[in-house]
Amino acid sequence: MTSFVSHTTFDCSDAYELSTWWKNLLGYVDLDDDPNRPGDEECMIRDPDTDHRLLFIEVPEGKVVKNRVHLDLRPRDGTRDEEVERIRRSGARELADRRGQYGPGSGWVVFADPEGNEFCVLMSTQERAAWQPTGATE
Repeated sequence: MTSFVSHTTFDCSDAYELSTWWKNLLGYVDLDDDPNRPGDEECMIRDPDTDHRLLFIEVPEGKVVKNRVHLDLRPRDGTRDEEVERIRRSGARELADRRGQYGPGSGWVVFADPEGNEFCVLMSTQERAAWQPTGATE
């Protein structure tokens, strides 16, 4: 017997605002039978293609330390660098630029969402397939 991931949960101070920010960033949508509204203490969004879900739950505590788990994002189309620029324009805060760390064209960029949750932007699937140095990680 095994389990599967039902959804990924974010503790936050404003579930509606943060779910809306991520919804716009990822192209996710509200659940058909449970649309999110301002003031909702729990908001779930889903990927219309894969049905992956993110749940945002309001908690009284603020974020204090680095995430122990984070999302790694790949562009659906375009390049990592184009996606990095789009995400910068979304209001995400850049925390670290690890591009080129394992040679030209490698690496990722670390961002924080409006409530400080870290996430990374990786190369697209097409870029990754074209870049395959021996022994390197993304």
